[in-house]
Amino acid sequence: MAEDHLIQERKNKVDELKEIGINPYPYNYKITKHSKQIKEENKDLASETKTEIKESVAGRIVLFRRMGKASFLTIQDEDGQIQAYLRSDDIGEEKYDLLKKIELGDIIGVRGKVFTTKTGEISIYVEDFELLCKSIKSLPDKFHGIQDMEIKYRKRHLDLIMNSQSKEIFKKRLLIMQAIREFMISRGFLEVETPILQEQYGGAAAKPFKTFHNDLKMEMFLRISPELYLKKLLVGGFEKVFDINKNFRNESIDTTHNPEFTMMEAYQAYADYEDMMDLMENLYDFVAKKVLGTTKVMFKGQEIDVKAPWDRVTMLGAIEEYAGIDATNMSKSDLEDFIIKNNIEFDKELNWGNLVAAIFEHFCEDKFINPTFVIDHPRETSPLCKKLRTGDERLIERFEPFCMGMELGNAYSELNDPIEQRRLLEDQQRQLNAGNEEANPIDESFLDAIDTGMPPAGGIGVGIDRMIMILLGQESIRDIIFFPTMKPEQKTVNSESEDRK
Repeated sequence: MAEDHLIQERKNKVDELKEIGINPYPYNYKITKHSKQIKEENKDLASETKTEIKESVAGRIVLFRRMGKASFLTIQDEDGQIQAYLRSDDIGEEKYDLLKKIELGDIIGVRGKVFTTKTGEISIYVEDFELLCKSIKSLPDKFHGIQDMEIKYRKRHLDLIMNSQSKEIFKKRLLIMQAIREFMISRGFLEVETPILQEQYGGAAAKPFKTFHNDLKMEMFLRISPELYLKKLLVGGFEKVFDINKNFRNESIDTTHNPEFTMMEAYQAYADYEDMMDLMENLYDFVAKKVLGTTKVMFKGQEIDVKAPWDRVTMLGAIEEYAGIDATNMSKSDLEDFIIKNNIEFDKELNWGNLVAAIFEHFCEDKFINPTFVIDHPRETSPLCKKLRTGDERLIERFEPFCMGMELGNAYSELNDPIEQRRLLEDQQRQLNAGNEEANPIDESFLDAIDTGMPPAGGIGVGIDRMIMILLGQESIRDIIFFPTMKPEQKTVNSESEDRK
């Protein structure tokens, strides 16, 4: 209830300001520069030097020291913090008295000359100020910031105010997004858009979110992948396309999974999965150098180098190295016996290819520290990929890059045989009907496009959130998504009032 009392006190001050003719929520304020630029331009200014340079700065008050007829405020704007010095003799007693109604958390604009204090701190010697927003909730403890992770993720605005490191992470996220686009456009790709609301979902093994369109009276789905739409564009004559998009998968939440996440999918006509490996490793190389100035980053206490080229290993080769078996020459029953012996949970209905994938996941995924392409997967793992052109026909030209135990993407030599594509998607539909919630439904609209003829192509999906985690050294996906998905907040209810209901 103490918080309610403080809120009411602040509301009272709002009313008091209005009574004396001051609008606590004006329309605008003209700033000249941000704090960082002012400090940079005056970094060589000697201590106790007052310039004739006048600047206007606006931001949130994060420190407030009153000393009789003088006060120091620390104002925080988008770029950092700057100190403001106010004296009653300079701004007048009436204006100075308004500071009694201003508190930590309020947003203020100040105008005055740049000067340095005895300690050499660049500050604003205020000649005038204006209250720009009276807050009615106080900030968290300034000495500790946001320590409660629930508050950090649920009330991101407070995290950004109190933790400069969080703000820098998100600024770098935005720079990474810009660099990705720059790289793709430099490679001749066109950025396109695909529907989020879809009549039919597909393009990935995932359980979708469902919704309902009232006017059309039809069930619809949130996108799990833009793949099938992008391939339609290849059919239509576009040769290099990419889409940075939000996907939605009705799956569990952990440090590397959020139900709503950002991906980039790209498709290139007349290319294959070798070209997609080149694209992936050079994308990471370019973005790291552009944003960080280096390809070496720290993640979970280990140094990683994302510099191209990356290592390559076949899935069967990785299993032989880390599980100690030659899965190539083992039957389905042999693989089942091995899985049972090693206490790995699995579905009795799994076929040879999916058993191989299950063994890889258990024994191998966490072994790759630096980025590594795991290539040539079993054909049962994807209905949208071409068979390996030479060698074992049970395998397909697919790769997944792994780093520090995380899958960073997925890519194929895309299947463009319309007869084989229909057969594989019909099999997926049968699996869906049999209860496999992650199987792809058949999409006649997509098959109609493929029947028209799609050029040979390479396609790739890049997990943007995980890319950002790696490059910025953040171990939880929640730390690089502004607003991660959270359970509803649990409200504390007074038991006595609850009994009266």
